[in-house]
Amino acid sequence: MSSQAALSRELALRIGLAARALPDTDAKRLLSVLTDCIGLPITEQKITGIHLNTFKTALAGEFLDVDEPLLTHALSILKSGLNLPEQQSYIDGDMPGSVRIACASNDGINVDGHFGSCNQFMIYQVSADEARLIDIRNPDSPEGLEADDKNLFRAEQIQDCQVIYIASVGGPAAAKIVKLGIHPIKLSTIDPIAEVVGQLQNVIAGTPPPWLAKVMGIEATDRFRFEREATG
Repeated sequence: MSSQAALSRELALRIGLAARALPDTDAKRLLSVLTDCIGLPITEQKITGIHLNTFKTALAGEFLDVDEPLLTHALSILKSGLNLPEQQSYIDGDMPGSVRIACASNDGINVDGHFGSCNQFMIYQVSADEARLIDIRNPDSPEGLEADDKNLFRAEQIQDCQVIYIASVGGPAAAKIVKLGIHPIKLSTIDPIAEVVGQLQNVIAGTPPPWLAKVMGIEATDRFRFEREATG
């Protein structure tokens, strides 16, 4: 009984996260599609057996207009569980030559969040040869704040970061991010955080662009050398 209740809670969370990964979809809409796909009760085993085409055409084609990459991403959330990485301790100075980044995420695994509505900011300390998840921050703002104030509140939650990776961001919110000295990077696809971190490590190990060299604390003369190397 208790194990079934625990499974139900986990499935409910995964359904909620998968719904947020789809446009104009809430948990109720997704539950209707899943019920049409596999019937009731909705179980782990049944969800594992859902194929993409079945998911797309269920409920008289409820998700026919949704891009397949988004549907694939939502299915992966439903099937694979959360599998969140463990946080690691960090003390300033532990990782010389590192930068602190925020990843806007709904599932804790991918950069799949809009700055103004993502579930969490995954905070990583990243150097050329090491990366640590040092914090997971709740960006939810107090009730009653205006939209601009909510964007500022979210930006202030990551003001100790030098970079934020996001799936999307509006112009006013981006301006508030930049004003706090944070460099926003908007990704064109939903990418795993692990891949984003790995790519950043390659850049740090190679010839970082001047803006990144600056936030890494590299002296101006060396930044000029990097710039000349980058332009040939």
